Amino acid sequence: MISQTYAEFARNLTLEAVPERVRVRACHLMLDAVGTGIAAMGETWEQRAFAAAQDLGEGKAATLGHGRALAPRDAALVNGVLMHGLDYDDTHSRGVIHATVTSLPATLAAADHVGATGADMLRAYIVAMEISTRVGSVAAGGLHRFGFHPTGLAGVFGATVGAGLLLGLDETQLVMAQGIALSLAAGSLEFLEDGAWTKRIHPGWAASSAFAAATLAKHGFVGPRAAYEGRFGLYALYLRDQAPALLTEAVKGLGETWEIEAVSVKPLPACHMTHAAGDAAAAICAEQGLSGDQIAKVTVLVPEGVVPIVCEPTGPKKTPTSAYDAQFSIPYVVATCLLKGRFTLDDLDAEALVDREVIALAQKVDYAIDPASDYPLHFTGEVIAETVDGRRFVNRQAVNRGAPDRPLSNAEIRAKYDDNAARSLPRPRADAIAHSVLTLAEHPAATLADLLAGASKTDL
Repeated sequence: MISQTYAEFARNLTLEAVPERVRVRACHLMLDAVGTGIAAMGETWEQRAFAAAQDLGEGKAATLGHGRALAPRDAALVNGVLMHGLDYDDTHSRGVIHATVTSLPATLAAADHVGATGADMLRAYIVAMEISTRVGSVAAGGLHRFGFHPTGLAGVFGATVGAGLLLGLDETQLVMAQGIALSLAAGSLEFLEDGAWTKRIHPGWAASSAFAAATLAKHGFVGPRAAYEGRFGLYALYLRDQAPALLTEAVKGLGETWEIEAVSVKPLPACHMTHAAGDAAAAICAEQGLSGDQIAKVTVLVPEGVVPIVCEPTGPKKTPTSAYDAQFSIPYVVATCLLKGRFTLDDLDAEALVDREVIALAQKVDYAIDPASDYPLHFTGEVIAETVDGRRFVNRQAVNRGAPDRPLSNAEIRAKYDDNAARSLPRPRADAIAHSVLTLAEHPAATLADLLAGASKTDL
């Protein structure tokens, strides 16, 4: 059974067996998530999530920017909300899953709770990532088709095993924990309809549920053994009559092929599915410098699988009223990049969302299905801009920047972290956090937890 295989993998893996390049990349993926969480500090939605968590109870677990005031399960929830809330965190393309923002909050909470070493936390994080990415890959994008968010559904499983490993679960208990997690997995795409905040909570809920599932199993609570392939397991339940033909992907190359190396780091603070089109538009801007009045029509070629997420319904896509609407909008991202040559967190501010020139151009942006796309391997994008005087400019990005075969370097990830952290923290504090993340295996996990808990925008 898949659950048993995952449990054996987790218990038998040593950090020394993980190639050094994978360990280094894992630390940089964690750094990227921490940076996006720091950039989100002070946002209304994260403050309200923390306030709600406070109502649920008190504790001593570390919460980014909020000290040590919550129980571990609730700290995992809020940390997940922070790290994913700006939608600027990493994505595993085949699994279509934001893996770090479930794996890191869960393993941080568990490691801090039991006083684990940083090396043990790093090992557990790697385990969580290797499992969740594979669980998502089996679905081959199918969860989206039925309106489910894979990050919440698939992410809870790897996070459960990672947290369970730190909590000292044996193989049988790890199997039970995965079965318990099956009943806690959740994540609806209904937020796409009105820009609701619920997507932000999905990875946090997965991390929180993972801690709960692992703790229940530790105390002998019994869960089903066939969490994935069972008659009412993950895939039969959420893919209905389209149960996957890729079940072998769940354990393929486990411990030999490192899916961490297939995780894409975002160069733009928007849905990964918009990145190639955004970069194509930015390239046309750099080459032509067109104004909105000069452009008569824009056609964007996109993979068919992304249409319900970033192209439809056309109303909120062409006239976004919230940052989330904008992040999941091909028209808005493309219009912004055509006019400004870039897309940053500043383009999600309330003032940017009512920029008349950008919104006017977004009305001229339509989409067509890209017949040459290899989605979900890559989130391809091609922009065709036609001017009022009959000129036609085309740019195609066949491989989205940040993808595994066009990755951001570790140095670029560090630069992204520095930019994000600078929005909330003074440079010395940001550097101390970065050093702690990148040298995690050399000190107790609590060292990092203390730094994250002590981060505060009031330090600026």
